[in-house]
Amino acid sequence: MDDKIKELRKDSEKAQCFFRKCLAYTLGPVELKNMMEQDKAIVVDVRAHEDYVTSHIPGAISIPKDKLAENVEKLSKDKITVVYCYNQQCNLGASACLTLAEYAYPCMLMEGGFDVWVNDFRFATESSS
Repeated sequence: MDDKIKELRKDSEKAQCFFRKCLAYTLGPVELKNMMEQDKAIVVDVRAHEDYVTSHIPGAISIPKDKLAENVEKLSKDKITVVYCYNQQCNLGASACLTLAEYAYPCMLMEGGFDVWVNDFRFATESSS
């Protein structure tokens, strides 16, 4: 392991900064479910629309990542937009959050994506058929 990385791990101030940012901009399925129950979030599925139609988080709207910039007006700056994509390895969600931030929309990324919502937490889904 790189000595600089080992030293960095001992820097508690940098660690605090990093974890504050993680908590500010990411959340898990339980936190998202709570925000949805309190009507504090707009949930956006940035996967391909066909996948949204097959199954999605209840209440989520479909705005595929490649169509997000032209559809930001469908969102509100008064609520936090929570984005999800396919899984932990998918970067569509992070990319979508970057786009939203560039348009000055408050946003968060649900870590783990739809895969974690369905397979790890076994929360309800719905289809658009």
